[in-house]
Amino acid sequence: MALLGLDSLRKSYGALAVTQDFSLQVEAGDLVGILGPNGAGKTTLFNLITGTVRPDSGRVQFDGRDVTTVDASQRCHMGIARSFQVPHPFVGMTVYENILVGATFGRGAGDPRRRALDVMQQTGMAARANTLAGSLTLLDRKRLEMARALAADPKLLLLDEIAGGLTDSECVSLLETIRDIHATGVTIIWIEHVVHALMSVAKRLVVVDFGRKVIEGVPAEVMASSAVKSIYMGEDALD
Repeated sequence: MALLGLDSLRKSYGALAVTQDFSLQVEAGDLVGILGPNGAGKTTLFNLITGTVRPDSGRVQFDGRDVTTVDASQRCHMGIARSFQVPHPFVGMTVYENILVGATFGRGAGDPRRRALDVMQQTGMAARANTLAGSLTLLDRKRLEMARALAADPKLLLLDEIAGGLTDSECVSLLETIRDIHATGVTIIWIEHVVHALMSVAKRLVVVDFGRKVIEGVPAEVMASSAVKSIYMGEDALD
């Protein structure tokens, strides 16, 4: 049984259909990359998975349970956590305190302080433990955003453009952390515009356009497809 199952999801805002008949199965331990142009409906898809938005029709199943009507806080306790494209840390709190929030209100059992310390080590933020989040560099804000989500002890971690705005060397460093997180058994779905980053870690790519799944498969095959060339380069699908 898949860890996450999305079945024919639809979501519209007025006349604008942002998710159309979207279905996806994600197995435990998978690392799925999601690509698509701006406005394709990728972030709405994450909102549907986390429960901050409910679909007009279709179902969301997680860990063997239909969670379509389950709210976001409950889904977090069940093991779904996410980062956001634009980091929004608690700027007046330290790195440790920010991560402790995730550890306190997530799925994990045991001492949240211990969990926060472990996650700081895992994400390379231990040296910044007592630094105010508002003074962090972009790379460290991205790491903190990911660390706070990871502190919730998720079974499924959703990353929203975590590599955006980083230099090549910063991106390499971040990729190492993502690989380490995945190696612990955390299932990851990653939305990203930095294609080479996704290609280096994703086991499967899903391309979304106008709220629909265009193609899904092995990264190299997906990127070589006529459908993807048409979306990103305007090439004729027959080329």
